[in-house]
Amino acid sequence: MTTITSRQHAVVARFRAAARRDDEDVLLLDGVHVIADAVAAGVRIEQVAITAGARDDPEVRPLLDRLARAGAAVTIASPPVMDAISPVRSSSAIAALAKRPIVASDAVYTGAHTFLLIVVDVQDPGNTGAIIRVAEAGGATGVIASGATADPFGWKALRGSMGSALRLPVVRASVSADTIAEARRHGCRVIATVPRDGRPLYEVDFSGPVAILIGGEGHGLAPALVDTADERVSIPMQPPVESLNAAVTAGLIVYEAHRQRMATKTRKHET
Repeated sequence: MTTITSRQHAVVARFRAAARRDDEDVLLLDGVHVIADAVAAGVRIEQVAITAGARDDPEVRPLLDRLARAGAAVTIASPPVMDAISPVRSSSAIAALAKRPIVASDAVYTGAHTFLLIVVDVQDPGNTGAIIRVAEAGGATGVIASGATADPFGWKALRGSMGSALRLPVVRASVSADTIAEARRHGCRVIATVPRDGRPLYEVDFSGPVAILIGGEGHGLAPALVDTADERVSIPMQPPVESLNAAVTAGLIVYEAHRQRMATKTRKHET
C-alpha cells in the first residue's frame, strides 16, 4: 500500500473528478456501507483510499482484504488528504472509485410483471436516491431517471439509495415524452401522480404492467406529461397540506402498488 500526504496527488485528482462526474463511467463510493453494497452487487472497484486508523476497524478490515484480493489499488490517505477525497462534510474513513454498472435501456421492463417508476425532474440527489431505494424495497422492476432528475449515480444519490442503484436496473433518459412512448410499447399503463384532482390512491388499479410518473419538487409533473397519462392518481391529504416530498409520494404509491400486486399474486395461487 502507498501512503499519500499531498492533496495535490493524482489519486486525489481522480476522486475529485469522480465527485464532479467528469467521467460518467466512474463512480465515487463514499463510506463502508456503500462500498460493501457495491462489492456484493458485483461492481468492479478500481481504487480505494482509506485512513490509517481505519485499516484495523473490524467492520472495514474484511472488506479491505476482499478489495485487495480483487485487485483494487489501495492507498493510505492522511487525514487532510481524506478530507479532500471524501465529499461529505465529515470525511469518511474509506472511499472508492468503481466502474458504473452497464444496464440495458430495456432492462427495466419485465413483460407482464413490469412495475416501473419514471422519475421526472427530481433535482435533489437525496430524493432521487431515496426513490430508488424505496423502489427496490417495494418490488419495482426498475427506475428511469428522466429529464432534469439528479444523476442517480452521483455520490449523493448513491448514498441516498444505500446501494439500491447498484442492484436495481436504473437507466437515464433525457426526454420524458419519448420515455413514456417506450413504456407504452412495452405494454405499460402510464399513471401520473398529481397533487389534486386525480383518483384517490387506494382506488387506482396498479396491477399488471405499469409505469408510474413521479414529478419533481415544487411544480411536479408538467401538464403536457400529465395529459399523456392513462390515469392520474392523487394521495389524499388533509388541509392545509397541499403537497408531499417526491420521495414520500413515491414511497406511498410504491407500497400501495406492492400491496395490490401481492394480493393479486396470492389470489392466482389460490385458484
